[in-house]
Amino acid sequence: MKKFFQFDELGTNYRREFIGGLTTFLSMAYILFVNPSILSMESIPDLPADMRMDSGAIFTATAIAAAVGSLLMGLIAKYPIALAPGMGLNAFFSFTVILTMGVPWQTALSGVFVSGIIFIALTLSGLREKIINSIPAELKFAVGAGIGLFITFVGFQNAGIIVGNESTLVSLGDLSNPQTLLAIFGVFVTVILMVRGVKGGIFFGMLITAVVGMIFGQISAPTAIVGAVPSLEPTFGQALFNLDQIFTIQILVVILTFLFVDFFDTAGTLVAVANQAGLMKENKLPRAGKALFADSAATVVGSILGTSTTTSYIESSAGVAAGARSGFASVVTAVLFLLALFFSPLLGVVTPAVTAPALIIVGILMVSSLGKIDWNRFEIAVPAFLTIIAMPLSYSIATGIAIGFIFYPITMAMKGKAKEIHPIMYGLFVIFVLYFIFLA
Repeated sequence: MKKFFQFDELGTNYRREFIGGLTTFLSMAYILFVNPSILSMESIPDLPADMRMDSGAIFTATAIAAAVGSLLMGLIAKYPIALAPGMGLNAFFSFTVILTMGVPWQTALSGVFVSGIIFIALTLSGLREKIINSIPAELKFAVGAGIGLFITFVGFQNAGIIVGNESTLVSLGDLSNPQTLLAIFGVFVTVILMVRGVKGGIFFGMLITAVVGMIFGQISAPTAIVGAVPSLEPTFGQALFNLDQIFTIQILVVILTFLFVDFFDTAGTLVAVANQAGLMKENKLPRAGKALFADSAATVVGSILGTSTTTSYIESSAGVAAGARSGFASVVTAVLFLLALFFSPLLGVVTPAVTAPALIIVGILMVSSLGKIDWNRFEIAVPAFLTIIAMPLSYSIATGIAIGFIFYPITMAMKGKAKEIHPIMYGLFVIFVLYFIFLA
């Protein structure tokens, strides 16, 4: 085992890897409860039953997808990087694809499945590098920041901090509402934990908020802590049963968005965590193809189980900081996700007031990419800004990406830099223009 994971070469041992894997799990365990909340859209009242996914099935799918993805990453790529259904992509899945576009969740899962298959093909063919290089870094950063703002906006809504207003579209909510006060308390607690550098601060923030909610009678106490694993029957295989519904321009754009966000989120996470762990060699990532294959395979598996895109988690950096250097840490994280399957009764205490602080804090972490955009170049600032601002204002990640990718070739060409635009960007320009024409 030690030889397989190259413990001696990496200067690590079982104890460091176990602590690293445990730290990573605690840092991202919030996804077990946040993902079912988002995909089942429990914060949306009066939603038709056929539009709402089963939260129990999503919980099981989330845990298994995270376990499979982390295990593949640990055994194939041998990196201390864990995977789970991605934040941002789950919000896009629910609030844009299902709620706004009106796409059935079964068809949306088919879109996730197809994006995973395309990702595998791109990885095996070597086209990944060409596509990554064709899209300017500023737009990649803008997409990440825009998703961060969108997630934060959803968190504010779920908390009741921001509410609808007929005159101004949105306004400040009733801050005296007990549920809103509980969410605000959760934000303060989580911020304090994160500032103090507590490992798993988001997870423990949710835990403390839920306990306080039960103490003050705002959340019903669970009848049990350990229980049977929820059935996957409501969601299992739906991605395969609805493949004949994906052949429309609308679903094509959805698939491209799933692919695009996962594509660059994964690449960024891999490079960032590998750099932190000192695993980069001559500014290149060894076994990058295997890592990307593990990521894309996990997306395919996750979609069949019944969850949105599975991707590499930047929270893995917490495990690396705790000493993880090899894939054994990811194996530890995978086992812990499987053990977590037996704690489904706790889902009942994870209300929108409990998940809202997690969404807000994750959004804060994601907008850090704003500092990497060259705002002094107006031809770059325009598409980057429109990408970012359009996501929360239109309540659609896809719309933000589409607007930014339409404006980029225009501003660059008007600046006299048409030759700097990759042909793939022109192709995406045409696709997104057709997307808006189709919607109109």
